Amino acid sequence: MAARHVVIGIDSSTQSTKALAVDVETGEVLGRGQAPHVVSAGAGRESDPDGWWKALDAAVAATGLGQVAEAVSVAGQQHGLVALDKRGEAVRPALLWNDVRSAPQAAGLVEALGGAEAWARRTGSVPTAAFTVAKWAWLRENEPEAAARVASVRLPHDYLTERLCGTAATDRGDASGTGWWGADGYDEEILRLVGLERSALPVVLEPGAQAGVARSGGPLRAGTPVATGTGDNAAAALGLGLFPGQPVLSLGTSGTVYTVARQRPADPTGTVAGFADALGRWLPLACTLNCTLAVDRFATLLGRDREAVEPGGQVVVLPYLDGERTPNLPAASGLVHGLRHDTTPGQLLQAAYDGAAHALLTALDDVLAAGGESPDAGGRDADRPLLLIGGGARGRGWQRTVLRLSGRPVQVPTAPELVALGAAAQAAALLTGEAADQVARRWDTAAGPVLPAVERDEAALDLISRTLERARALQA
Repeated sequence: MAARHVVIGIDSSTQSTKALAVDVETGEVLGRGQAPHVVSAGAGRESDPDGWWKALDAAVAATGLGQVAEAVSVAGQQHGLVALDKRGEAVRPALLWNDVRSAPQAAGLVEALGGAEAWARRTGSVPTAAFTVAKWAWLRENEPEAAARVASVRLPHDYLTERLCGTAATDRGDASGTGWWGADGYDEEILRLVGLERSALPVVLEPGAQAGVARSGGPLRAGTPVATGTGDNAAAALGLGLFPGQPVLSLGTSGTVYTVARQRPADPTGTVAGFADALGRWLPLACTLNCTLAVDRFATLLGRDREAVEPGGQVVVLPYLDGERTPNLPAASGLVHGLRHDTTPGQLLQAAYDGAAHALLTALDDVLAAGGESPDAGGRDADRPLLLIGGGARGRGWQRTVLRLSGRPVQVPTAPELVALGAAAQAAALLTGEAADQVARRWDTAAGPVLPAVERDEAALDLISRTLERARALQA
């Protein structure tokens, strides 16, 4: 029997690090590992970057194949601010993407550069509290002594890649979520605006490039090739072998809807973030802060299993338990509207599902249009399945909700951990010379059952939209 060639893909997410050891030829998962992260529960959302490194080491070791892997790649949660001193040590815990304390700084930056349209034109996106540029502005304003000690700024995947191989490198997919990177590279005017030196940032490598080789003392053999890595959504797009125009809805700690596009998005409303992908194309994307964890919280409050939903009723839930990004309401809290004596717990739980899915599904047409797609007269290409991925994708409650509110067929890929699988495809591409999405398509990673479309529940969507407008007015 021929010897197997093994690569490792790593997904360093908000809650944990997952590692997959994958056969380069077949895509078979040969080993798995996972280790948790600690996320603060205080005023903001923070994590110690050194904890990510320890989790990576544990997860790779748990695959049992770290010492025979021939290449590795790291995908990581987007936007997080890792601020390091001259010794490469964190000056404070990393500010995570879902920390909304930087909302005032985001609003100030939008105004300082000439408004949302100017930001969309220069960077493809309008910054919110999630973006790294706003978090850096928050740090300078609120913790100036810590900011003064910063010698370098990294994203989570940059930080881990640098610890693996010693190279200060990133890729265009993750860099595009910072707010200071545009189609022509780092934007010097924005860097001056926020008082950040270009020398503090990693070099942005070309798609398919190698960042370096693993150093001794880590979880891999010294000399193992290390790919550039990328952000988690760009990695999932690789893991699916995504074609331009294929819509994806990811259900995790956050909810995202995106596609791969040939043209650069620039949505001045800020609904669609004009991210780059990991291959030289673009990844128009809409993101919500509150997704599976918010629905699970409602299930816990109601004392019900998350699948114990019931149809009917007129109750609406806007589950903005951590503020919200889409719509951009960082100071919002959860809202229950239309509660009656005859509202059942199951109806209330179903309303939480509907509220969490609403923003993503109503943004889908904007995402496709920003990527240059031409939806049909009804606003949708009803024959193209919506790829449903992430931790919630196999839940029947989520599947039924997405079917009912999208009006589309829904395909649920059976491949596990698509972010880590995308990172594995990127690592395999270093060995085979293929593009990473071609590797994933050869592995048939998007295969899975297709659930037939049902009639779109326009009444429910309209009810949620009207409630949202009332909530906006209350916040204003």
